[in-house]
Amino acid sequence: MFATLLHEIPLQGGDVTDGVVRVGDTVRRPARSSTPAVHALLRHLEAAGFRGAPRVLGFDALGREVLTYLPGATGVSPVSVSDGALADLARLLRGFHDAGEGFPLARGGWDGGSNDDAPPEVIGHCDLTPANVVFADGVPYAMIDFDQARPTTRVFDVVTTLRHWAPIADPVDRHPLLRGVDVGERLRLFCDAYGLRPRERRRLLEVARLRFHRSYEVMKARAAGGGSWATLWDGGAGERIRRASAWLDAHEDRLRAHLV
Repeated sequence: MFATLLHEIPLQGGDVTDGVVRVGDTVRRPARSSTPAVHALLRHLEAAGFRGAPRVLGFDALGREVLTYLPGATGVSPVSVSDGALADLARLLRGFHDAGEGFPLARGGWDGGSNDDAPPEVIGHCDLTPANVVFADGVPYAMIDFDQARPTTRVFDVVTTLRHWAPIADPVDRHPLLRGVDVGERLRLFCDAYGLRPRERRRLLEVARLRFHRSYEVMKARAAGGGSWATLWDGGAGERIRRASAWLDAHEDRLRAHLV
C-alpha cells in the first residue's frame, strides 16, 4: 500500500475520468469496477514484454490505483498528425493486440460499450484518442487510460482508433491540423502499417458505421446518469457522431477505393 503524498499534480486530457493526478513518478486514479480486469490485462502485457503501457504498482491509502507515470506529450500536434506518426501508432496498436493474445477473453469485469457483432479476438483499448497516446521524441510509444478496454475484434479497435486519427469525422469537427488531410490515404497507411488482412479491410467501413450507431446509443444512455458523460453529451458528442456518420455515408466509395 502506497502512502498518500501531498504534492499532487492534476492530469488533464481525458473526457470522462476525473481525479487523475501525478505523484512523483506515479499516476493515481480513482478505482472503478473495471480496475481488477484492467490490472490483470496490464500485468499480462508486462509479462509479454509489451513496453507501451503503464505498469501496475498497487493502491494508495486513499484506495486509488497506482500506475507508473509515462513521460512525454499527448494531444494533436504537427508531430502527432504526420504520416510517420500514424504508421508508428498502427504498429503500436498491433503490438498491443499481439501481446494481449492468450489473455482470457471470457474474463468479466469490463465496463462495456459499443462493439462488433463478430466474436471477440483480443482485448481492445477502444479509446485510443490523441489524449491517450504518449509521444516521446516524435514517436508514439505508449497508450494510457484503459477504462474503456474490453473484448472485441481487431478491426473494431482499429476503427475506434481511426475515428480520431484518420480522422473519420466531418471536417467541421476535426482539429485544424487534420481538416485538410486525405482521410482515405491515412486509412490505407494505417492498415498497411498494422498489417490488417484483406477481409478485415473490407469490413472496416461497415464496422465504422456500426460503431457510430451503437456508440451514439451507449453515450446517450450513460449521459442520462449524469456526471462526466452528461457533460460530454451536453457538449455536442451526439451531434458529432451523427455528423461523422453522415460524412462517412457521403464519402464511402472514395474511402473504400483506398482499402480494397
